[in-house]
Amino acid sequence: MLPCQRHLFDIPDDVAYLNCAYMSPLMKPALEAGTAGLARKAHPWELTPDKFFTGSDEFRTTAAQLVGCSADDIAIVPSASYGTATAARNVPVKKGQSILVLAEQFPSNYYPWRRLADETGAALKVVAWPEEEDNDWTASVLKSLTAEVAIAALPHVQWTSGGRLDLVRIGEVCRQIGAALVLDLTQSLGALPFSARDVQPDFAVAASYKWLLGPYSIGLLYVAPKRQGGRPLEENWIQRADASDFASLILYTENYDAGARRFDMGERSNFALLPAAVHAMKQLLEWEVAQISETAGALNRQLANAATNLGFFAPAEPWRAPHYLALRRKEAIPKELPEMLAREKVFVSVRGSSIRVTPHVYNTVEDCERLIACLRRIAGRSTA
Repeated sequence: MLPCQRHLFDIPDDVAYLNCAYMSPLMKPALEAGTAGLARKAHPWELTPDKFFTGSDEFRTTAAQLVGCSADDIAIVPSASYGTATAARNVPVKKGQSILVLAEQFPSNYYPWRRLADETGAALKVVAWPEEEDNDWTASVLKSLTAEVAIAALPHVQWTSGGRLDLVRIGEVCRQIGAALVLDLTQSLGALPFSARDVQPDFAVAASYKWLLGPYSIGLLYVAPKRQGGRPLEENWIQRADASDFASLILYTENYDAGARRFDMGERSNFALLPAAVHAMKQLLEWEVAQISETAGALNRQLANAATNLGFFAPAEPWRAPHYLALRRKEAIPKELPEMLAREKVFVSVRGSSIRVTPHVYNTVEDCERLIACLRRIAGRSTA
């Protein structure tokens, strides 16, 4: 386990922020890197053409270490929805086939597939919540991966239950039946070990602002080598071959830059966001993702045991990702619960029928105890 890293974050002692799955806080050094990058715009005469490329190259190289792939396999995107839309444009499906998604899947990994199904005549196949199978999402997905599935569009961690999917097993079955595998890793990458080499997805996207501890409006898209000849969402200047030669940009070309770079968003050379995101990812690599997972998992196990005594229940590991705790109970969860807790400076989320508790390395045992004390008071009121 890692020692508490709260000193790297601007979190007051009286704040129990257990809500990384909503939005992570930026580390102080990441904020400084982003602020320094933003200040470059004050002196545009100092922004030489090479600076449009160095930051994105460093981002790709660093992200590739977290994904387990080559830097050439990484595209720079603004959001998970952008990456998912890119994938939807480049994986084939036709009438009579189906696109597999989970029940209560995050909207940005649902709407593009519903649109694609409507446009092609394919069916949208929804994997039901696996209540009868010990919250084993993997078993439910594997049962649903039948011959007509053309695309499996899945997360690594289901965002309202914390359910963990065994992507290696799922990837093997997808290859057996010829289905494309498209992943949203936004709720897992940086907090749960992942290897594109082991899973072999066609596409995998992750927004930076959650478990990658980065800024908002930047993210990464893994594109498998076999998909790198596809069609990007945008046609912009910097994704083309020889774009670094500014004097020759008027010599239009049909050729794209190498690897996944053709899928980069326009204005990818964000001088504020990229440095902050890179710093955050380098810190994650220094901590090691497996240790982050174990550290958050230890806090969540403590929380799960205490919450059980208050009438809450949650999926057990290994069906649940260690960094993710979704507490449920027979009685409905009050929608105003986050506001009630916020008045005590305790911060969590309500998603679906669950209280979602997602600590990180900046949290302490005392943070967890404060949450349990609040839940005890609330549970006492509901039974009075």
